Order: sequence, then structure tokens, then C-alpha cells
Amino acid sequence: MSLPRPTRAAVARPDVVSPAPEVRRARLNLLGLYLLLGVTVSSWLARLPTVRTSLDLSTGDLGTVLLVGALGSLATVLVAGGVVTRWGSRATLMTAAVVFSVANVLLGLAPTIGSRPVLVAGVVLLSASFALGNVPMNVETVVIERAMGRTVVPQFHAAFSVGSVLGSGLGALASWGGVPLLAQFGAVSLVTLVWRAVAVPGAVLPAPPAAPGPGQPGEDPDDRPTPARRGAGMRTALAAWREPRTLVVGVVVMAAALSEGSANNWLAISVVDGFGQTEAVAALVFGTFVAAMTVARLLGTFLIDRFGRVAVLTASGVSSLVGLAAFGLASSLPLSVVGVVAWGLGAGLVVPIGMAAVSADRLRAAGRVAVVSAFASVASITAPPLIGLAAERMGARHALLLIAVVLLAGTLLSRRVDEVAPAPTAREDAGEPAVRTGPAETLRGTGDDDGTTPPETILVEAVGLAGPPGRVAPSTLLSEAHR
Repeated sequence: MSLPRPTRAAVARPDVVSPAPEVRRARLNLLGLYLLLGVTVSSWLARLPTVRTSLDLSTGDLGTVLLVGALGSLATVLVAGGVVTRWGSRATLMTAAVVFSVANVLLGLAPTIGSRPVLVAGVVLLSASFALGNVPMNVETVVIERAMGRTVVPQFHAAFSVGSVLGSGLGALASWGGVPLLAQFGAVSLVTLVWRAVAVPGAVLPAPPAAPGPGQPGEDPDDRPTPARRGAGMRTALAAWREPRTLVVGVVVMAAALSEGSANNWLAISVVDGFGQTEAVAALVFGTFVAAMTVARLLGTFLIDRFGRVAVLTASGVSSLVGLAAFGLASSLPLSVVGVVAWGLGAGLVVPIGMAAVSADRLRAAGRVAVVSAFASVASITAPPLIGLAAERMGARHALLLIAVVLLAGTLLSRRVDEVAPAPTAREDAGEPAVRTGPAETLRGTGDDDGTTPPETILVEAVGLAGPPGRVAPSTLLSEAHR
């Protein structure tokens, strides 16, 4: 017999009304880290023309260097889930911060001494640090969202977009002022390392208390924490590659990443070549795309709470398709700009929704985020050269229409993002059989159709009911995630 499903109004949770001070601090710290990430990435990209000139690189040479960096990012993200599962978010984020600072110094040093190998090393380390830090940051956004009791994940991605705009301005200002690359990147390395050292500890919320220790009254032997086995973190992370739902979310996010990445690389060129406009006008059009994405992410908290993930994902896909078609087929620049706005609005929310959808189970969130990030990395690697090859035959603006096929597939798969798949137990991750208990197993699943904790779970936790024998207690699972 199943419990009647209560309405949200009937389930009163104190943290929905007033989040704890540490939760509010974590949210602000993580928002700052996302802002900082956007600033640093964009300030580097804004100085690429100077880097190319200083090292006498052709466009093809620079593309090859960036491709090597993308491959380094993909290789890192494949192991990042296991690293986070084993060592926790704090240690992983600080490691990524140190690697980033070293990489940034190398990026400034390479043009100064005229060394292409040093540039390649810097780009690879920069890409690896981004991939390594991206997994725990996305995991922690969902931890904070659940602690606050309302949708906030899109706000973090909006902070990244705002940081990207600020970083582009910082790079342009440094270029205009003739600031040497080594001075700019060296200063950025020092400032970001200090910033992250201060912010990371406060951005990661502690795990809930573990289950009672041995010998305490009321203890169930199956609820005791199990000692970590060597390689268990990597096995848990790799298990995500066998989950059909996680792979579906990966495809949806890959479509969005392909759309956004193609715009980043080819939108400005499409405006120049397709409409005969100046580089300044093209930059404004690209800025319009980024601004539309930022607006979507700022409005996303309301939209997702009001309409649910699936409806917002579907609407985002349709908006991207219509906008892309309008940009690629419009006969005038004003009409194409309208298409760019619709395209940007559609691209803004897919990635944050996808990351939140696979992060509900805190123990396995890192592995699942790594899988989804790998799909996005594949899109970022394949998009620039494929669009470039097509652009030689049909022009960049019309070549962008090719990504409509992938966008359509992502839109059609959006309805499956909220399907709940039972997660393997901690014993199964260790290679041991586990006793399943039917519907109760879904309490550790990925949440209901709007990304919130199922009311049945809230009711069970509210009256302090223990889990059935033969199943690891949720408190144990959560405590292991951030040892």
C-alpha cells in the first residue's frame, strides 16, 4: 500500500523559508567562484590575437594548440568523477586552483620567451584544471540548491556568464593599455589562487552526520559506515557510464554544448562574412547572444519551479531551433539578430538543468556529472573543425544550420531527463550483492519530475523511520561522499 502523495504546501520544510547561515555563505562563495571562472577564461581568450602574433602562429597552428587543450580536458574529465568521489570537492577544487595558476603563468611566459611547447603545456594544464574543477562545482550547486529548498542552480551559470562579459572587458582593457601577457596572467594567477583558497572551504557544505557507531542502542549492523576500499571511488564514478538515463542527459547537454560552442566560435565570423559587417558589429551581435543566455539563466529559477524541468528543456530546445533557423536563413541583419536572441535564450538553461538532473544522489553525483561533462567536451572538440569544413563550402552562417539536427535530437530526448532510475547500492559499487526492498529503493533515486526530493522521502525522514534491513542507510551514503 503506497502513501498518498501530499502536495508541496502540505510538506513544510524549515529550510525552504530560511536557509541556515552556512548555506547562504556557501551560495555566495560558490557564486563568486563561478564569476571568477568566467572572468579568467574570457580574459585569456580575449588575448588570443596577441598570443598568436607574439608566437607567429597561423590560424591553423592556433587551432591545433586549442584542439590539444580540448583533448586534455576530455582526458581529465574522464577521471574527475573518481577523483571527486574519492577525495571530496574541497581537495579537488584546491588542486584545480593550483594547476590553473601554474597554467596561467605558462600562458604568459610562452609568448615572452617565444616558446610554442610552453604554450601547449599551458593550454593543456588550463584545460585540465577547468575540467577537474567543473565536476565538483556542478555537484556543489545541487547540494546548495537542496539545502535552500528552491531552484538556484541556473544562478551559478548566470554568474559565469556575467564573469565572461567582465573578463572580455578586462582582456580588451589590458590589450588597449599594452599590458604584457606575463604581467596580466601572472597577476590573475596570484589573485585567483588567493580568492579560491579563501572561498573554497566555505563553498562546500559538510555532509550530514553519519549513522550511529558500533555498540550504540538501536543500531542496525547494515547501517554502519563501510571502510573505503582502494579504487572504490573510481568504480563508483565509472558505473555512471552504464546508466541509460545519465547517458540520455549527456546527449541532451551535448546538443546544448554544441549549440553554444558553435556560437562562440563562428557567430561573429558569420555576421562578418554573411552580412558584410565590421568586426565591431559582429562583436555586438555575439554580445547579444551571451546577454540572452544570461537573462535565461537569471529567469531560470522561476521558470523551472513554475513549469518543471521537462517543459523548460523542451521550450529551450524549440527556442534554439527557431532562433538558429532565423539567423541562418534571415535576409537582413535585424531579423538575424532576433534569431540570435531566441537562440541564446534557448541555450541558456539546458546545461544547468542537465547537471542538476544527474546530481540528486550526492554519493554518485561526481561520476554522473563527469559523464555529462565528457559529452559536452566531445561537442567542444568536434564543433569548431566540423563547422569550419562545412563553412568552406556553404559559408559560416549556413554551416551553423547543420547543428539543428543535433538540437532536434536533444529536444526530443528532453522528456526522458526526469525518468527515475534506481541507483546501485554502496555494496554493489564494492562488487557485493545487495538486497533490494522494492519501492523503498527509489528514495535514493534522482528525485521526482521537477527535481525536488519526493514527498515520501520527506515524510519518512520527518518521523525518523529507519531504512529496512539489508540496505545501507542514506546518512551513511551521504557521509561517505565528502569524507
